[in-house]
Amino acid sequence: MLDLDDPWSNIGYWGDHQIIYLLKFLELADKYQGNDLIEWLSEETYSYANVPYEISGVEQLFANPKDTVTFNEQKQATTEEMTETMGSDGRLVMSDKGEVYQVNLLEKLLVPLLSKLSNFVIDGGIWLNTQRPEWNDANNAIVGNGLSMVTLYYMRRYVTFMQKLICRASINVALSSEVATWLAKTSEVLSEAAASLRVEKITPQSRKALLTKLAKVAEEYRVGVYANGFSGKSTVEMTEVEELLRVSKTLLDHTIHSNKREDGLYNAYNILDLQGDGANVEYLYPMLEGQVAILSAGILDATQAVDLLTKLFDSEMFREDQLSFMLYPDRDLAAFLKKNHITKNHVDNSALLQAMLENDDKRIVNLDIENRVHFNADFENAGVLEARIAQVAADYPRFGRQDWEKVADIYEQTFNHKAFTGRSGTMFGYEGLGCIYWHMVSKLLLAVQENYQQAWVELGNTEKTKQLAEFYYRVREGIGFNKTPQVYGAFPTDPYSHTPKQAGAQQPGMTGQVKEEVITRFGELGIAITDGEIQITPNLLDKSEFLTEPVAFDYFDLNGQEHQIEVEVGSLAFTLCQVPFVYTLSEEQNEVSLTVELVNGPKIEKVSNMIPESLSKHIFDRSGQVKAVYVTIPAEKLVI
Repeated sequence: MLDLDDPWSNIGYWGDHQIIYLLKFLELADKYQGNDLIEWLSEETYSYANVPYEISGVEQLFANPKDTVTFNEQKQATTEEMTETMGSDGRLVMSDKGEVYQVNLLEKLLVPLLSKLSNFVIDGGIWLNTQRPEWNDANNAIVGNGLSMVTLYYMRRYVTFMQKLICRASINVALSSEVATWLAKTSEVLSEAAASLRVEKITPQSRKALLTKLAKVAEEYRVGVYANGFSGKSTVEMTEVEELLRVSKTLLDHTIHSNKREDGLYNAYNILDLQGDGANVEYLYPMLEGQVAILSAGILDATQAVDLLTKLFDSEMFREDQLSFMLYPDRDLAAFLKKNHITKNHVDNSALLQAMLENDDKRIVNLDIENRVHFNADFENAGVLEARIAQVAADYPRFGRQDWEKVADIYEQTFNHKAFTGRSGTMFGYEGLGCIYWHMVSKLLLAVQENYQQAWVELGNTEKTKQLAEFYYRVREGIGFNKTPQVYGAFPTDPYSHTPKQAGAQQPGMTGQVKEEVITRFGELGIAITDGEIQITPNLLDKSEFLTEPVAFDYFDLNGQEHQIEVEVGSLAFTLCQVPFVYTLSEEQNEVSLTVELVNGPKIEKVSNMIPESLSKHIFDRSGQVKAVYVTIPAEKLVI
């Protein structure tokens, strides 16, 4: 949320959104303005915000990954002075000539990828240090210790898109010298890691070594840019960018394959456990968010997608009463009086704890009336425990550092703080336990539709394609408008945030659910854009949507004037960019045909499912030249 007192409150936030939402815009630009997008890759018309928040170096990053951001007061003061004379440009990075420093789109696309790669933990995900949260705020307690496979899945799609994009670009490009160095060194580190994968397995030591190398390369980049800005441009051959993308994809795919669970689902978030020179990965419970992201990643083929969706519907995340999915499996939480119990085995294996109990020393542990051992209730976290140990240790001179470290390990094993996710593990509303979050369900709907569309292109109307269509409508069945108010607990056509297990839908409002609903609806209608042309392939459209009796279709034109079209039996109508489209089923035709009716001019008839680019552009631009589009669809083309 924007903070009027903080001019930087619009900078960043959810880590996964920085990748997937940017990518969605890029994919749209490629569909509508593909040639322009390629030109933008080399046009220097983009700038950097001179954000005064600065990320610490590698040493601090590893020492306390929950606290690694500082605020540069001097930089903030300087930008405030500059905005007084320059306006909002004063918050941008300047060149040595005092002008806004401008770069091309390719550099702007590489920087977020390089930033994520600098926190890449092989087999684990993207390290959520530096107060980086993800989409689901209920999991934000794992920031610091958490690893996001969700962001990694989206990075895989991002890298694949960029590979296809730069194939059409020029053979070299000018990048800021610091970014060019960052790119080259990151690519070198990743290439070494990819080569080692072919001859040896990943160990905790090699995992931390790779993470450390990547983090140090990023630190070198940050230190230079924070202190001096950018020094100028260097020419980089596109083959260097291609190599970064290639080797990144190799390591991302390796990590994805290692995060397929035994239950057939995929991990969403993991825990990073840094111990000495090693980095271990620990796994959390399955989450719907992870399944949505892997389905969106573009790595699964139709058979794998069908298998995953089968497992998802069979999983404990599925709520039969709502025919939809919780964010994570529901579970029973330990009662308050059953928490903070040190097991007998831990006590028996710690001579230090036994000595403290014999002395009735309650500064660290105590014994209750039922002879159960607990840690001191004043301890809020391991840091408080460590401070207390420093006070107490001198009173137990016969015990060494290893004995005290063992007490700290017992404390972590008792509470497992590093795996504490936040609201998702303690609450029963909002994004909590037993809760359906409708935005994530609508994102699942879109992901399933994308997999269906890809299968249709690659396989045609095969059995697997049909199964994906069936799964799409099974997910669709659980979403509001298919339900009665009694089942949904609210008006079924209104967007709602979530449904807890003890109540109906909660928090009405324009949540993220709405945009996925709009996108998937046009997907059902078979509207796709390719190279600026409207393609009509409504094979996912349900035949039951076509009218069984005539209806008058009302719509508003570009001038706000109301119009009416009589829609006959066997037809349906909708608008795209305020131009009415009328579909009519035909039992006689074998191919899709269309008629484009112009406002001033003849009707254009074609045996095709493509509206030419020139006419499509009139529709997109809302030029007022296209009055209506009539499409005749062979009934046999519909598979539902």
